[in-house]
Amino acid sequence: MTTGRVASQPSVAQRRSRVSFQPSTVPLGESELSEAIARGEIVAHFQPQVDLRTGDIVAVETLSRWDHPHRGVIGPGEFIPLAERTGLIHRMGAHMIEQGCRVAAGWIGRGRPVEVSINVSATQLSAPLFFADVISSLERTRLPPGLLTLEITESQAITDIRPVRDHLGQLRDRGVGISIDDFGTGYSSIERLLRLGATELKLDRTLIQAHSDSTLALVAAVVSLVHERGIRVVAEGIETADHLEQTRRLGCDRAQGFLFAPPTPSTRLEQVFSANRPADWIAAESL
Repeated sequence: MTTGRVASQPSVAQRRSRVSFQPSTVPLGESELSEAIARGEIVAHFQPQVDLRTGDIVAVETLSRWDHPHRGVIGPGEFIPLAERTGLIHRMGAHMIEQGCRVAAGWIGRGRPVEVSINVSATQLSAPLFFADVISSLERTRLPPGLLTLEITESQAITDIRPVRDHLGQLRDRGVGISIDDFGTGYSSIERLLRLGATELKLDRTLIQAHSDSTLALVAAVVSLVHERGIRVVAEGIETADHLEQTRRLGCDRAQGFLFAPPTPSTRLEQVFSANRPADWIAAESL
């Protein structure tokens, strides 16, 4: 089974959330970004994922923001491409993985273990020390590997770079989850993606918000197929009650989007957890 691009999409970095950021009028430079990483200005915000069976928050996705001292909060669409071009993505990525692991480990201490998912690129995955860096972060923070999931976009997951496949396999063998993100925005064979050993598939918002019966039938077939392989399905971009109902009809396991909560700093996660009302997200027939 092969999926095709549903609609013309913005860049991956721009799609990471629907938060509006004021574009910078002055181009950002490599040295400025390098210094920002060193000063800790690249910070993690977290968006929850809800288990559709229980209504509980069971995971958070880590999303990068640049807390610029003069320009305010800068969205990833402006600095991730720069980081990729200049090679700074390796330092930045390691920093984000460390932040995500540390926050998730902290919640274990509070008696609320949640999984954390972190976006990584093929550039990061192909780096010789990537596997060792991830394992080091897990060991330093004492986060169980089973609570960490690394997300790679569908378009990058189908790349034929051997180090990428090798590192994914090594991490999966250690218990780290592997998620195929933004599924449905590229052209790929389901079987090819499954050979990567993915433990999770994240459906792009365009599939959840689709109105075509043929598209929805295809999505339902994909969900059924990956479920047979023991792979979890997460629906992205859930913004309305109708979107939530669509995810249920499609058979998704989890959902993520502004209907539940926007990306938020780690200092406000307690408020997000406290405000969550599981009964609001459970289908009436499940109560």
